[in-house]
Amino acid sequence: MTSPRDILNRLKWKDGENISEAVVYYVHRGAPGDSKAISGADIAKLEGFCFELNTGTCIPYHRIYKITYRGTTIFERHKK
Repeated sequence: MTSPRDILNRLKWKDGENISEAVVYYVHRGAPGDSKAISGADIAKLEGFCFELNTGTCIPYHRIYKITYRGTTIFERHKK
């Protein structure tokens, strides 16, 4: 299985792909349904263990449970 980090790196760096067209769903304790979704356009950096949002918040990759790209699910695992 390809990791969320690998997928996001591909969307950011591969010609013809555009990370801003992705939606990343992740576990966010305290949010409604303990879940939050952000646009790939809100991702500032892809670090080794997390991705950083434009706000400076760092989200660990293990919290990602779904990634959609251009309306199609390209990554999904059971939400913990």
